[in-house]
Amino acid sequence: MAGAESRLGPLVHRAVHHGALLWIVGAVQFVVAMALVEWKWTTAYSLKSNYISDLGNTQCGAWPHASSSYICSPWHSVFNGSIIVLGLLIILGALLLRSAFPSRSSRAVGLLLVILTGVGSIGVGLSPENVNLQVHSISALLSFAAGNLALIVLGFVMFRDTRWDGYRAYSMFSGLIGIVALALFSTHTYLGLGVGGMERLTVAPLLLWLVVVSIHLLRIPAFAPRIIPKSPGV
Repeated sequence: MAGAESRLGPLVHRAVHHGALLWIVGAVQFVVAMALVEWKWTTAYSLKSNYISDLGNTQCGAWPHASSSYICSPWHSVFNGSIIVLGLLIILGALLLRSAFPSRSSRAVGLLLVILTGVGSIGVGLSPENVNLQVHSISALLSFAAGNLALIVLGFVMFRDTRWDGYRAYSMFSGLIGIVALALFSTHTYLGLGVGGMERLTVAPLLLWLVVVSIHLLRIPAFAPRIIPKSPGV
């Protein structure tokens, strides 16, 4: 048994590779979808002045109502569908990646936060800002907060696991950047980045982290649990 444990120590279960692929696909398709929807805007879309959620606004006109800001996103369904897919893949990936983290109570907390991130993303896509602003805002806040807190918690979970050497500090630092950006965004402190730029700073660390750690996990060899055949008559 000791030999088996040492053999399995630096490896990951095959399901972890499947979860890593889901996270990569989710993050990449969402970034590509945002770029396409921005490109198809009727007027010039500003990364600095426009909210990310403006891409999913289903009507053309002033938003917020009676403001001077004109919103028109012809491909809003692409954005809304893409962020729903992102949320689903984040959740499925987290379930498959569970064994990649050491078994301790903080792992459950970290992965629950990841799952809540996916739930928030789905809520954003199902409730565009002009359809149900309250649900949309709560979903976005849930996704932003839970996602960045998850990176910090999982960074602590990675301690004493050689598979995560070099990724602990990166995970915690990424989450800290996102949390600080969220605090600044919530208090309307944009530091010259504009509302759109600061909002993106809350999201970018998580999206990048999903890809970076997934590529790392795909590079770790996988093992499949050995099935011990039953003896005849047992």
